Amino acid sequence: MIASTLLSLLLPVLVSAHGYVNKVVIDGTTYQGNSVGTTATISSAIRQVNTNSPVKGATNPDLNCGAGAQLAADVANANPGSTVQVYWVGGTTGISPWPHNTGPIMHYMAACQGSCATYNSSGAEWFKISEQGYEAGNTTWYQAQLQSGSPATVTIPSTLAAGNYLLRSELIALQLAMTEGGAEFYTSCTQLSVGGSQTGQPTSSEEITLPGGYSDTDPGILTPNVYNPGFSYTFPGPAVAMLTSGGSGSGSSGGAGASAPASPSPSTASSASSTPSTPASAGGNPPSTGPSTPSSTPTGGSGSTCPYSKRSASEARVIVDGKRMHRRRYRTSH
Repeated sequence: MIASTLLSLLLPVLVSAHGYVNKVVIDGTTYQGNSVGTTATISSAIRQVNTNSPVKGATNPDLNCGAGAQLAADVANANPGSTVQVYWVGGTTGISPWPHNTGPIMHYMAACQGSCATYNSSGAEWFKISEQGYEAGNTTWYQAQLQSGSPATVTIPSTLAAGNYLLRSELIALQLAMTEGGAEFYTSCTQLSVGGSQTGQPTSSEEITLPGGYSDTDPGILTPNVYNPGFSYTFPGPAVAMLTSGGSGSGSSGGAGASAPASPSPSTASSASSTPSTPASAGGNPPSTGPSTPSSTPTGGSGSTCPYSKRSASEARVIVDGKRMHRRRYRTSH
């Protein structure tokens, strides 16, 4: 009796300790998402996930666009240079704050073959357009800003060729990443139609598949010293693509001195309210047919301190994704 009572009290805490993307704002226009683990009630450009729990393991198919991510009915409009604000929230209803404060924020894009509304992204080739670690001063992660309702903000590369793209927002919560397999991945994909007349494209060496581009033992995923004084963070994945202005030659936007995400802006337009047809799988694991069960993994953690040091770039190992070999770079954030 006591055990069941304790579980009933703990369950809401565990649920709110995870999260998802409930809306995206592009140049002032709001694209609302659906709640997790429910029948979609609005036509959205955000691919709906079936649980707010994190993806565990770098080889998990759900690393692609989130747990059981489904094709979205709509496509959001953007242009080269557009500002995109991604709102991460805790819980399952969109009213709780984001719960985590330790780990990086990264954004990737991938070209859709045809319309993104019908594109299965399991084989997508992703290129990184931003990465954020510590704020200037090396005591607080940018991810901590999400706890107060600020969005994860990213700019569409100003030279990006027109076309259909997925924008993949990724948070890695590192509070349990002191041991292999402890990192918690939160990912979300938004379907975009990018206009303009630019011609910029990533090179093949800047692209990875997901899963396939990460390892559970990568320095930015296995972080046994994350809370130790002097810890210096290394981003997983490829370098930020050269087509991104100011990229780490790099094209990184992260680590000490990177600009902070902008404050939330008010919604200026709502997405359509029509009820979409039954969604199809967007890649990764098939959707759950029952209610999602929150992970019982405890949460916690706070920003660690790190003295200022210069970032470095060095060639690392080569990954084989079954199609071709991609060279990866590890970079250090302060």
